[in-house]
Amino acid sequence: MSLSLSAISTLFPRTGTPTGADGILQILDGGGASSGASGGDPLPALTQAEANQAADIKTTAAQPDVARAISQFTAAVGKATSVQQLLQNPAALQVLLTANGLGDQAQYTALAQKALTSDPSDPNSLVNQLSDTSWKSVAQTYDFATKGLSIIQQPSVISTIANAYAEVTWRQSLDATTPGLSNALTFRGEASTITSVDQILGDPVMRAVVTTALGIPEQIAFQPLEAQEKAISSRLDITRFNDPRFVEAFTQQYLIAAGEAASSTTSTTTDITSLAAQSQGLVV
Repeated sequence: MSLSLSAISTLFPRTGTPTGADGILQILDGGGASSGASGGDPLPALTQAEANQAADIKTTAAQPDVARAISQFTAAVGKATSVQQLLQNPAALQVLLTANGLGDQAQYTALAQKALTSDPSDPNSLVNQLSDTSWKSVAQTYDFATKGLSIIQQPSVISTIANAYAEVTWRQSLDATTPGLSNALTFRGEASTITSVDQILGDPVMRAVVTTALGIPEQIAFQPLEAQEKAISSRLDITRFNDPRFVEAFTQQYLIAAGEAASSTTSTTTDITSLAAQSQGLVV
């Protein structure tokens, strides 16, 4: 469902840099917009990242800390005699989860071990109860529940994980200079495959890109699924993701919003630090 211009204007007032559907329409109409933290058009950074991806990932893999992590993972997989032993190795778990897009969950070791060893074919298993479908995808890929270490100990699988870990590390470095660039890379490549709002909500990257670009607050995740679906479907006609021009504009809008959010966070942190320093100066 698409919105009229008047309805969009109500949802997304034209104040400052345009956001949400309103901003996307302005970009499609040729209107300009700042890119937040970077101070320029973020699309050139995205284009450059795409062009240099293979070479940059190879360079990242050779960095001492990355090479060391991959070496530790490879050694742990080779020596492991059980899935439990492998997943109890912090270094191995960190690389495995990071390579599969779950690096931010590595601190939850008990959850990771239980989720990855649960049976995806059992509707009552833990992995089928988690809202983040990435856990189920990883559990299905390595099938620890029924095949033990037989899949992950294959040389080709170890190599794939090592390359994926290097790529994720490289993507994180991109985000450090252009906030949201890693998600933008993934979104631009997969946007045309989106066929439903639930597909967006079930994928952390797609959820982040779409909700950020549309100006939907993160707190929507705490609302019932129906409310989350409506928040997106009332603002976006997902069939437009079949239009490369719209995808390009949507990606740019996401990068603009991500940059502004990063600038806001940095500004707030600086203000708090400044206040703390001032308060310390009052102590005699």
